[in-house]
Formats: sequence, C-alpha cells, structure tokens
Amino acid sequence: MPTSVQQRRSRSVRLSDLVSALSYALDLTEGQPLGHAQRTCVLGIRLAQAIGLPEAEQSDLYYALLLKDSGCSSNAARMYQILGSDELRAKHDVKLIDWSSVNWSSLVYSLRHVRVGRPAWERLLALSQVAWQRHRQQKEVVEIRCERGASIARKMGFPERTAEAIRSLDEHWDGGGYPLGLRGDQIPMAARILSLAQTLEVFHRQSGMPAALRVARTRSGRWFDPELVKAAHAVAQQSSLDNELAYAAQTVARLSPAEGSVAASRDRVDVICDAFADVVDAKSPYTSEHSRRVTEAAVGIAEHMNADRSTITLLRRAALLHDLGKLSVPNSILEKPVALTADEWAVVKRHPFHSEAILKRIQGFEQIAIVAGAHHERLDGTGYFRGVKADQLSIPARMLAVADVFDALSAKRPYREAIPLDEVFSIIRRDAPHALDSDCVEALVESQRQARPAPASEGLALLQRAITTHRASHRGVA
Repeated sequence: MPTSVQQRRSRSVRLSDLVSALSYALDLTEGQPLGHAQRTCVLGIRLAQAIGLPEAEQSDLYYALLLKDSGCSSNAARMYQILGSDELRAKHDVKLIDWSSVNWSSLVYSLRHVRVGRPAWERLLALSQVAWQRHRQQKEVVEIRCERGASIARKMGFPERTAEAIRSLDEHWDGGGYPLGLRGDQIPMAARILSLAQTLEVFHRQSGMPAALRVARTRSGRWFDPELVKAAHAVAQQSSLDNELAYAAQTVARLSPAEGSVAASRDRVDVICDAFADVVDAKSPYTSEHSRRVTEAAVGIAEHMNADRSTITLLRRAALLHDLGKLSVPNSILEKPVALTADEWAVVKRHPFHSEAILKRIQGFEQIAIVAGAHHERLDGTGYFRGVKADQLSIPARMLAVADVFDALSAKRPYREAIPLDEVFSIIRRDAPHALDSDCVEALVESQRQARPAPASEGLALLQRAITTHRASHRGVA
C-alpha cells in the first residue's frame, strides 16, 4: 500500500501562482475556455500600464482580473431557475451579445437558452416571463455574482480595491450596468479595466483582435471608458501581445506583483483553499457546505487513524478542493430530480479529472491533486475517472473517498431526502472491503459517533434505560 503521499510535504507555493492556477476553476463556472481569466489578466495589466496606473493599484488589479468570476457559481442555481436549461452555455454566450439592450441578438439568445427542449406552450410562457422581467432578473443575477465575488476576494485577504473592482465589474460607463447603476468616474478604474479586458479577450479569442477592437469602439461611451478604448488600440499594436496571450500562464507569472512572487504562508494557502471550497459549494443548494462537511469527515478519519500532521494538511486541502471540477457540470444536471442520461452521466464522471488537472498546475500541490482527483475511485477498480485499483490508491485517497460517500449519502439530494446516520453506516460498510477501505470506514463510523451527539429522542431513551437499570440494581434484579 503506497505511503509516499503521507510522507511527502508540499513544497512552498507563490501566492500569484496559486491564484492563477485556481482561476481555471472560475473559467469552468463561467462557461469559458480554460485560460480565459489569465488572458484577461494579460490584457488588463497591459491596459493599466498604457494609462500609467500606479504600481500599487496594478497589484490590486492583477488579483481582481484573475478572481473576477469568483462569484459566478453563486448565481448558477438562479440562472438555471430562470432559463430552465444549461446555464454554463448561457453564461458563455451572453458575453458575445450586448445584453444591456433589446435587439436581435438578445432575442436569438433567449430562443437558444430558455426552456430548450420543452413543449412550445411552456417555452412561450417562459420567454414572455423572461422578457417582462428582464431588467429585474439581470440585476438580480449580476448582484448575486458581484457581491459574492467581492466577498470571496475579501475572505482571501485581498485589499478592498480588489474586492470593489470585482463588485463593479458589470457597471457601465453610461450608468446602464449593475448592480448599482454607477456611471463614468463613479466606477472604480480597476473595474473599468476588468470590464473592457474581459470583452477584448472573449472577442479576440472568437474572431481576432480587429473584431475585438470593433466591439470596444461600438460600446465606447456606453459600456466602456472612451479613454480606455483608445488605450486598447495602443495595446493591440504591441508586437509581443499575441505571444503573451498564447502563453498566458507564463505571462501572468512574469507580471506577478512583488508580494505575489514570494511563498504564501501556510495559513494564507489554507484561507484560499477554504474560499475556493465556498465557490464550489455555492453552485447548487444541494451542494451547500458539501466540501466543508467532506473535509471535516476526512480529517476525523485521519485523526482517528493517528495520521501525522503533514498527511492531515494534505488531506484537508485535497478535501476542500476535491470538487473544483464540479464547476464544469451544469445545474441542469446537478439539480435534475430524475435519473441522468448516459451523456449527462459522462459529464459528471469528468469532474474529478478537471479537479486534478487544475490542482496539478500548482507547484507543490502535485500530491494534493492526485488525492483530490481520486475521490470517486474504488479499491476494486469500479470507480472513476481512471478506474484504478487498490494498489494505486494511497491512504489519504481512501480516506477522502469514504468521507465523500458519507456526505453524499447523509445529505439531501434533488432525488431523495437525507438518509439516517445508522443506515448510512450500514450502506458504507457493505462496500468494504471490496470498494472502500475497511479501516477508513470504521474510523469514519467511530469519529462520527463521537462528533455527533445522539438525537434528543434517542438520548432520552438512553437516560430512561439508565434510570430503570439503576433502580433495578437497588432491588437486586439488575
């Protein structure tokens, strides 16, 4: 049984590298190709340099650009509720239209994304409701996203300028944006740069820089600061820009602020892992607190098995981040109340792959990535995404698998209520030792029974039984 994972300590990680790599998870939840946030960061920093933004403000901007979509998972459930279809595709496509006005492209967008595949009468009713409540619903989903994103940035310990830039990302120069309807110089400069940089990235990737600049000119004075649009034309002339965008991860690393180039403290890394767990768990009401509960269960198993400190640290971080890849799964699948189709199930089974791929980009997180990516593997090879067997599954991977199954069974799901604790234990024990590790299962049962007091009714019954026994013993009949 492999033990190297338990013995190896994670190497130090730079703050900028950690945030840059984890931005791939935010690309998933916004329905964008991987690297969107990094390319946006390159364009945003080049814009900031072109207008002479002070270095201290560029540092705050750098992290705002990478974390701009940290609130996007929070409005996923609401968008799915409004549209009744794949919200990730809808999020991807909305960046290609002028959603602030009613026009042909917004009509086509609605037809593509509202109640797709439903009966005509249901679609017509939903389309009319979306049209009637357009402004209120737009404001609602943007406000959820922006407020949550700002809160996540603050939780990670970034300055207020970073948080405010994220909060004001969707404000427009003419006052037609959300959530506050700020206009002109009321909008923080960093937020103005974020808004333009992400639009340039989307259209540059879609149709090339000339097309991106045309969109910027068309929206100049409405969405965008006209002076920034002028600066964008100057940035586009830089001969190195295409290469910088093609190798955005390396460019972002070179552009890192001074404080981001030093190793992040252990506590700072833990805070950022914790914040990204919040991003994941916000995607659906059915996954609320899932990562945190899995982490508590996994750490409980590890402590009960007398794991050392480095193993517990590795396991805690892997547990917090194990479901990063679930941000790639539409809420139309996550919240489906009936059985998934084969195609839908294939999408779900890819999420551990995405978790591992994202975490492997972080130097020092290689073992964390392997453990997180294996949380659906089973000892007999029946798990996913690799289908590996016992000899390739470390002790921390086995602990995490048991903790994940435990929370999946004990939490409420769209298709069933939460299962009572003793029944959960029985189900999990039936999967040991062929699929789940027996030692980990028993450690889970014992740690959970110690951590969870008996329900009131059960406690009362135990008390009454104890009193009866005590009285009987005094009568000599115990």
